[in-house]
Amino acid sequence: MTVQRFTVSRRAALGLLGAGAPLLLAAPGPVRAQRRLDRVSFVTNWRAQAEHGGYYQAQAAGLYREAGLEVELRPGGPQVNPAQLLLGGRVDMAMGNGLVALHFVKENIPFLCIAAIFQKDMSVLIAHPGTGLTGFEALRGRTILLGAETRVTWWPFLAKKYGLREEQIRPYTFNLQPFLADRMLVQQGYLGSEPFSLRQAGIVPDTLLVHDAGFENYGTTINIGVKTLAEKREVIQRFVDASLAGWDQYLKGPAGGFDTAPANALIKAANPEMSDELIAFGTRMMNEAGIVRSGDATTLGIGAMTEARWQRFHAAVVEVGVLPRELDWRKAFDLSLVNKGVGRA
Repeated sequence: MTVQRFTVSRRAALGLLGAGAPLLLAAPGPVRAQRRLDRVSFVTNWRAQAEHGGYYQAQAAGLYREAGLEVELRPGGPQVNPAQLLLGGRVDMAMGNGLVALHFVKENIPFLCIAAIFQKDMSVLIAHPGTGLTGFEALRGRTILLGAETRVTWWPFLAKKYGLREEQIRPYTFNLQPFLADRMLVQQGYLGSEPFSLRQAGIVPDTLLVHDAGFENYGTTINIGVKTLAEKREVIQRFVDASLAGWDQYLKGPAGGFDTAPANALIKAANPEMSDELIAFGTRMMNEAGIVRSGDATTLGIGAMTEARWQRFHAAVVEVGVLPRELDWRKAFDLSLVNKGVGRA
C-alpha cells in the first residue's frame, strides 16, 4: 500500500497557526530542502538530431538532474556559430571537433577539448552505386562536390595522400539535385544524412568514410574555456559523466533496456524536420560504423581521447599545411575528465 506523505512549508505553517487552524503533519520528521542544481549550458553544432542523441538522453532520462545539474541544450543551425558563442561567453561549452581545438591553440585562444564522443568523424564521400567508387584511389579524375569548409579541412589531406587535384572540385550547395542528375558525380555528405535522403529517392549510395583514409579528427567534442574549466571543474566533471552515460544508454537503446523515446521526442520538438525514420537511421549508422564505440573507446570508454592520437592527427594536418609544425598541440586538450571506462564495449 502506498502511503502519501505531506509536507508544509514554514511560511504556510505560520499562516495556518495565525489563523487559528490546527497544523496537521501526516509525516512527522525533518523537511528536506530541495537540492540546488548547478546550471550549465551547451550548444551543439547543428539542429537537434540523432547524432546529438546522447545529450538528449541524459536530459530526458534525468541523468543531468541526478548529477545535480540543470542543463540548457542549445541547438545549433546555419546561423549559429558554436565557437563564437563559446568565445563570447554566451555558453559554458560548445560542440566542436579536434581540428577546432587545435585552431584555438594556433590563434592563442584559451579554449580546449575535454571529451570526444565520436572516435570517427561521420563525414563521407558518396557516389551512385556501380560507378566504381571502390576506394579513395578511385576518386582520381572524378568530379567531386565539396563545401567551402571541407576544402580547408579534410580535402587537403585526401588530395595529398591520394594524388587528387583541385581541378576536380566543384561547389557543393547542400542540394542533392546535381548529384541526382549526374551518375558520375561524387559529393561530400554526412553518414546519417545524405545517404538517408538518397535512399528515400531510391538510391543506395556507395560511401567512403573519410576517417578510413587516416584523417583521425575527433568529432562531436566538448570544448570549453580554460578559465571556465578551472572555476567549475567539479560541475563540468558531472556534466561529462552524465553525458557519457547518456550516450551509452542512447546507443544501446531499447535492445539494451533503455527507453530512448523521450529523448527522441525532445529532438523532434527542437527540430520538427526530424522524423522517426531519420533518427533511427542515424542511430543505426553510428552503431554499425563504430562512430562512438571504436578505437580507444573500446578500452577507455565513451568520450575517450589519448595524447598519442592527438599527436598523430596534428602531424597529419601539418603535412598538408593546415597547421604549423611548431604548434603546441598538447594545449588543445585535457584528458583528466574522460577515459574512465563509461560504456566500455
